[in-house]
Amino acid sequence: MEKEKEQIQLPDNAFTELKPGEEYKPIMSPGQTYPEVNMWSVTWGIIMAMLFSAAAAYLGLKVGQVFEAAIPIAIIAVGVSTAAKRNKALGENVIIQSIGACSGTIVAGAIFTLPAIYILQAKYPEMSVSFFKVFFSSLLGGILGILFMIPFRKYFVKDMHGKYPFPEATATTQVLVSGEKGGSQAKPLLVAGLVGGLYDFIVATVGWWNENFTTRVMEWGVMAADKAKLVFKVNTGAAVFGLGYIIGLKYAFIIC
Repeated sequence: MEKEKEQIQLPDNAFTELKPGEEYKPIMSPGQTYPEVNMWSVTWGIIMAMLFSAAAAYLGLKVGQVFEAAIPIAIIAVGVSTAAKRNKALGENVIIQSIGACSGTIVAGAIFTLPAIYILQAKYPEMSVSFFKVFFSSLLGGILGILFMIPFRKYFVKDMHGKYPFPEATATTQVLVSGEKGGSQAKPLLVAGLVGGLYDFIVATVGWWNENFTTRVMEWGVMAADKAKLVFKVNTGAAVFGLGYIIGLKYAFIIC
């Protein structure tokens, strides 16, 4: 068991610049065959793509900010692989994360550009929009992005090894290669999702409190609204709280 754990550890030079003549040996050796693209990985990748694409589109259209789904998808991929006792699942988890994260990136780009077409229709009624135009423009845009990734990946990942931090990719890699740690992280992620869903259900359906906190709840806030037409609002939705946590305090304040 100890030997198997050692085999999935990243090399010491995984995130550092290579010295002259030094060679990087990836944990997935090019000379071996690993389970990667199969029914398990593609099916879970599509499920993650649908789930996180919908979440990214909803949050982006609501608050104008999206999150990167690579890390939570990697955690879920490791969690389900651990629960299903998949053997040598690292390659499969990479495929799951890649399918899910790429789809979320495409959606994040589409939701900020396609609405402009509908806005322009107010001035240019001759412009037409259909489902197939939107679908194929997103599809071809995604294919174009993947094609650009092929030459850039060799340059940035291999030729420029260790020169750029790539914090998100680094975190995703750490999750993928740390099978036991990643599997245990899937449970808090599930619990957090249930808590967030219950929170939003209470706010939106039961209505125990308003999702938007305003200064009108205080006396001076009412006076400012009536006399100066000044109201300060803060959205207290679970998605916005979670997004603020991911972004961090500094950038959350800037956005606020």
